[in-house]
Amino acid sequence: MESGNSVLILLALVAVFVILRLRSVLGRRTGHEGPPPEPFRSRPPATDDLRTDDEESREKEKDVVRLPGRGGQEITSETPLGAGLTQIKVADSSFDPGEFIEKAKDAFEFIVVNFAEGNTGTLKPLLSKEVFEGFSSAIKEREKREETLETNLIRIKDTEFLEAEMSLRTASVTVKYTTEQINVTRDKDGGVLDGDPDRIADVVDIWTYERNTRSPDPNWVLVATETPQ
Repeated sequence: MESGNSVLILLALVAVFVILRLRSVLGRRTGHEGPPPEPFRSRPPATDDLRTDDEESREKEKDVVRLPGRGGQEITSETPLGAGLTQIKVADSSFDPGEFIEKAKDAFEFIVVNFAEGNTGTLKPLLSKEVFEGFSSAIKEREKREETLETNLIRIKDTEFLEAEMSLRTASVTVKYTTEQINVTRDKDGGVLDGDPDRIADVVDIWTYERNTRSPDPNWVLVATETPQ
């Protein structure tokens, strides 16, 4: 009995320690946590995207897609972008523009954080061959010079569709991200080579994703990146 009581006391102490550790980190965001390694997994709708029946009815009448969030991007089927999204929806009935744009935020954070940390193995499944080779080369050069890249993604201010199209079975979507970041490159001794650890910069990235609509894999692959000057 004494041995059993000792085990119970030990387990209780471990549980208390775990709870305290969780409380110390929950709610804090340094930019290095990252989402799970399947950024395009299913997720519940955003709470601020709930609309009344009248609003939904008016949007259907106008054939408008409104992205999640207050003041979210509105897309009509009469535009090239709207037509492209409709084509993707026809090819893949599970495609939902609002859900996609939310998942694309997770993908952006996941890829940016893992690139900074040099996790090529984690990045490979989400990147095309060409993009992976570019990312991998940059990481290897950084390691060769014994430099480290610190990226703190403060917040994603805005995410919007720029282009969408179907080419045979392949769906292609281009997304514009407007974010606030702190990026610092340090040498092997910790000295700052580039960037400012105390400065939050506005950063715009344009990323293009592709997916074979006949594939059972729900993940989209990043096939191109651009940072406008």
